[in-house]
Amino acid sequence: MTDGADWLDLASGIVAHDAPNPYAAVVPPIVQTSLFTFGSYAEMEGVYRGEVQRPTYSRGLNPTTRIFEEKVAALEGAEDALSFASGMAAIASTVLTFVSPGERIVAVRHVYPDAYRLFETFAKRMGIAVTYVDGLDEDAVARALPGAKLFYMESPTSWVMEAHDVGALARLAREAGVMTVIDNSWASPVFQTPIALGVDLVLHSASKYLGGHSDVVAGVVAGSKALVGRIRGETHPYLGGKLSPFDGWLLVRGLRTLPLRMKAHEAAALSIARRLKSHEAVESVAHPGLANALPPGLRGTSGLFSFVFRDGVDVVRFADTLSTFALGVSWGGHESLAVPGAIVRAQAAQPNSALAFGIHPRSVRLHVGLEGEALLWSDLEAAIAAATL
Repeated sequence: MTDGADWLDLASGIVAHDAPNPYAAVVPPIVQTSLFTFGSYAEMEGVYRGEVQRPTYSRGLNPTTRIFEEKVAALEGAEDALSFASGMAAIASTVLTFVSPGERIVAVRHVYPDAYRLFETFAKRMGIAVTYVDGLDEDAVARALPGAKLFYMESPTSWVMEAHDVGALARLAREAGVMTVIDNSWASPVFQTPIALGVDLVLHSASKYLGGHSDVVAGVVAGSKALVGRIRGETHPYLGGKLSPFDGWLLVRGLRTLPLRMKAHEAAALSIARRLKSHEAVESVAHPGLANALPPGLRGTSGLFSFVFRDGVDVVRFADTLSTFALGVSWGGHESLAVPGAIVRAQAAQPNSALAFGIHPRSVRLHVGLEGEALLWSDLEAAIAAATL
């Protein structure tokens, strides 16, 4: 960042700040401060009147986190972006900005488990109704949309990896006068740019591929200046889910290698998914890349997919035999991870809920990291052998 004169005018657009950085640094510095002072009464008054936009307090605007926001906006083809302390903070702030008590959300089934829990607990407690719909059934989506305030999408979806025609769903929502939001964490902007497909707002758990190193928890939403501005003004400052400067700096670092990492995840995961599909111990594999073609707008696949073992395979022994694949939630970092579906089903408040529906008790979700395909397949092969003795 340079000085205050180069700061973003929130009413007029985004200003790029890649260069020059202070001290001619190649990497932007971390502006680790809670507040910013003023040189005069007149300067302070102008900011508080809204005549000038510049940092005053890092809960709202900080130079380091702003760099991250600008880069995400550029990657997503959006006018603006806003960062948060977690993906759930981004989801909650976005939903609460645009949906009021007595209104209704339509959501595709199999959304991220904690988004589902938000809808089933906090949203319903506020008198917000939620309708879940099969995103692959466009007729069902069209029937569900009239009268809704917001259509919440995720493609591909969590666990079962259903990949939707996002552009077609966005058109249906636009025809019904319903605002659209999508979680784009799985594909990242490298493989999918939903705004170009007609979606209004794009969410990310930046803890995943945008960060890419499993050392930061963060979220971000991108879209038009008007919509992001409403979140910035109506919920973000008051719910307090701001991104820290150091985490913003880590995310800027992660974005530099995003295209390279995504292509490596894609290649290794697709190869392993194909091997699993032909394995005698495996019943089915849920990976969008195994279909005849990807849906329009999805340009590639990531490292996250799931599969189901045949009856008789000891999933517990499989999990405990893994060595390179660690047992852990989240995904998107350099490390490979496995999560048995039975654990997620057990966590669901109701076993037959929309969350548990579709998550097979013999399923396993894998995140294929960057350790190398040969090593990872050897680990899976040995664990499957131990589980089928």
